[in-house]
Amino acid sequence: MLRRILLHASTTRRLPTGHVNPPSSSPLLHTRPLSSSFSSSSSSQIPHSPFVEHLEDNPDQTTIKPSTTISIDRSGLCNPPEHSHEPCSDSELVKHLKGIIKFRGGPISVAEYMEEVLTNPKAGFYMNRDVFGLGGDFITSPEVSQMFGEMVGVWAMSLWEQMGQPGRVNLVELGPGRGTLMADLLRGASKFKNFTESLHIHMVECSPTLQKLQHQTLKCVDEEVMADMADKRTVSTLAKTPVSWHATMDQVPSGLPSIIIAHEFYDALPVHQFQRASRGWCEKMVDVLEDSKFRFVLSSQPTPATLYLAKRCKWAGMEEIAKLDHVEVCPTAMELTQSIADRIASDGGGALIIDYGLNGVVSDSLQAIRKHKFVDILDDPGSADLSAYVDFASIRHSAEEASGDVSVHGPITQSQFLGSLGINFRVEALLQNCAEEQFESLRSGYWQLVGEGEAPFWEGPDEQVPIGMGTRYLAMAIVNKKQGVPVPF
Repeated sequence: MLRRILLHASTTRRLPTGHVNPPSSSPLLHTRPLSSSFSSSSSSQIPHSPFVEHLEDNPDQTTIKPSTTISIDRSGLCNPPEHSHEPCSDSELVKHLKGIIKFRGGPISVAEYMEEVLTNPKAGFYMNRDVFGLGGDFITSPEVSQMFGEMVGVWAMSLWEQMGQPGRVNLVELGPGRGTLMADLLRGASKFKNFTESLHIHMVECSPTLQKLQHQTLKCVDEEVMADMADKRTVSTLAKTPVSWHATMDQVPSGLPSIIIAHEFYDALPVHQFQRASRGWCEKMVDVLEDSKFRFVLSSQPTPATLYLAKRCKWAGMEEIAKLDHVEVCPTAMELTQSIADRIASDGGGALIIDYGLNGVVSDSLQAIRKHKFVDILDDPGSADLSAYVDFASIRHSAEEASGDVSVHGPITQSQFLGSLGINFRVEALLQNCAEEQFESLRSGYWQLVGEGEAPFWEGPDEQVPIGMGTRYLAMAIVNKKQGVPVPF
């Protein structure tokens, strides 16, 4: 029935010859809300490393051009005119970045640039605006269809049952965006009172603007804890569940079993980029020329992130690394994963990570998107989203290295994950009971969540064709070993 509904159309769309839809081919579906305070390790001392030569000082700093080794289809995007990487008048963030470089007396890492661009308290991309949806810069899976949040809710309830249905559980979401995923999860689970009554929701979000949006989306109200006391708690009226906000994961109270959801969160964590040169592996840095233009340069000596490059190379093996000229490492992701694994090992529970990425070493994937279009990474910092592919293999190694009491499952494709949880049955039920004007929206949303490539049933404008992300996004789970294998892994 479902297959007939999806494929029913007067004509079948065919891709042009040679057309490829690699991961991240559609900026409309590229995203992840961010909500973590990143830490810089620029003061670390670097021992001799076999992966990066100790280089002679190079005051001129070799300028390099960005090169993409992960294919990204930009055929449907506009080609912006040549630019100088410099706004007509410097924004506060641009002045701040130049000030850091000038104060340091040299370039900053790509990771530090990325951190400032996304989460600078005054001018960071996520901090003071709503960047989601058609009117923003990108669209996330929860914004595509309510079914995504509902299926994540099914996963959370299944894990809760495997945990023995504890009476108190921390339900944590990292980078909740507008709060859409959590709202759909609570609506879908609202009939299961034993589950919802056990929950205390913790939203890890550093953006004040997004915190306010989440408060509205979850339909939160403030309630007095006791009639004769001034203490209040915030409760979501969707399921009468208490809600708290935190700037970082470390602020979430421990001691209770936790169900942690990280959807399109890891891809916004700052990455360090390394490039193979004749003198060895060198870190890619951001510098400012005399005419105030930003540029990429290569480090003249080993950097603090070299330690993480060495660790990543050890995990991968020299044969895999020997084939690459670029490598991205994300120390923040490694440390966050270790923190999550430690919490799950001690308190019980599990974490679900869904993002676009690879189950192996990531090469050169960092990209910028503004208003649903790819733009130059150095163009007008703070006005575009920056993100990179998630290294799922690195997440696995980090979790397993942190604790022997956790097990890692996956990654599997988003299509496999949602399909095993029952999204096919859910969409059939919705399609059979929906109004005519809702039919296309449901069908398109389903395809975007589980399909691959362009939707075959689409008859509208080519630029609006739904692009499936069912195989471009991967799902991975980290759970306490005592709970067994989580559904649907």
